[in-house]
Amino acid sequence: MTLSSLALAKTAENTAIEVRNPFDGSHVGSVPCLTVADVPALLATAREGVRRCAALPRHRRAAILEEAARRVEQDAAAFAALIVAEAGKTLRQAQKEVKRCINTLKLSAEEARRNAGEVVPFDAYEGSESRQGWFSREPLGLIVAITPYNDPLNLVAHKLGPAIAGGNGVLLKPSELAPLSACRLVDCLREAGLPSEVVTLATGGADLGKALTSAREVRMISFTGGFVTGEHIARTAGLKKLAMDLGGNAPVLVLDDCELEATVESCVSGAFWAAGQNCIGTQRILVQASIYAEFRERFLARTRALVVGDPSRPDSDMGPMITEQAARATEQVVAEALAEGATLLCGQRREGALYHPTVLEGVDHRSRLWRQEVFAPVVVLESFETLEDAVALANEPEYSLHAGIFTRDLRRALWAARRIEAGGVMINDSSDYRFDAMPFGGFKYGSLGREGVRFAYEDMTQPKVVCINELS
Repeated sequence: MTLSSLALAKTAENTAIEVRNPFDGSHVGSVPCLTVADVPALLATAREGVRRCAALPRHRRAAILEEAARRVEQDAAAFAALIVAEAGKTLRQAQKEVKRCINTLKLSAEEARRNAGEVVPFDAYEGSESRQGWFSREPLGLIVAITPYNDPLNLVAHKLGPAIAGGNGVLLKPSELAPLSACRLVDCLREAGLPSEVVTLATGGADLGKALTSAREVRMISFTGGFVTGEHIARTAGLKKLAMDLGGNAPVLVLDDCELEATVESCVSGAFWAAGQNCIGTQRILVQASIYAEFRERFLARTRALVVGDPSRPDSDMGPMITEQAARATEQVVAEALAEGATLLCGQRREGALYHPTVLEGVDHRSRLWRQEVFAPVVVLESFETLEDAVALANEPEYSLHAGIFTRDLRRALWAARRIEAGGVMINDSSDYRFDAMPFGGFKYGSLGREGVRFAYEDMTQPKVVCINELS
């Protein structure tokens, strides 16, 4: 596979990162494994990218993003096939991700045109009657963007689109496990007219990431990934903006007046979409005691009916986890919960990187499976008596992204939504619903900044005030 976006000259130390299909282990492609020795050259290119993007007028940034969206749409089938091959998503899921990427780029183009600043009402304050002015939104400068494997195209678009709309240069470090979709998107942006230096690809390991995030001239780090890496970045980054999406442990509350069949369908999708490798995926389903038995029966029947296997087949509902190592780690977490007294209702079956949908109940609230993000096709069922009990259970973990609640009673839904500690509460929807224009981020521990195009754009720009004194 030719990737023109990886044109940086390789040093003698560089080796290739081989990208393999998580389902069958076949070779998908390769990218250079850059090292710390390449950082000066990367920074030099990115420095030029900062200058060139800031010099682009807003209409050009918008036109480039719109043209890139058109090119992704034109090449949608190839993008979807690449996501399936490198990340193991099913074909239907990959096709949906491509559509979301197109939308993210279009939203970014709109932001470039409209969000330029505001008039400041100086004369609203005594002593400033003779002054008028405004603030504009100016580029931050150089942004390091680090993206994960689970949404290898759209999460990249969520960093590149707003950054380009705001006139910034970007050093992009995609996941080593699934970097090819990111590279192809960068090619689309360049073919759409983006100067090649504006997005500088940096494919490599943890040492490369550390060197980039600690570079003094970097003005912002936008990171999506795990807590351990996020904490390390926060300790070593120095004085720069940090925006981090570090994961969740999403609860879904199922009340006794819900539309049961639709609720079951939504919860199954929320739990097992993308093999559970989804930071807002449903992990804990809290069901009111009076309907618990019926919900469990229907949920298990629907879960057992899922087609698990080759993600490239149109009828597959769930493909592999990203690596066999990830599937083995999930197996271990579930085994721990079972040893601590949980009951296995279905699953705990692994074939290589395929880990079949797994459902447990009676999970100890001190266990890893209850308190931490599992990031796997594993879900816990738990009953509750009162809505107050359910909210208390939902809020137990120390970090949170999304939650869901199913009920016909809007009053109860809004009461719970006010009290659930989460960045988003989806009413009559699974926790894993996300619209690319809405603010997206966490509550409590590890919550830094918001994604969603407008909100990321505002994080990636800085206000500059111009004030005119009419009497001077």
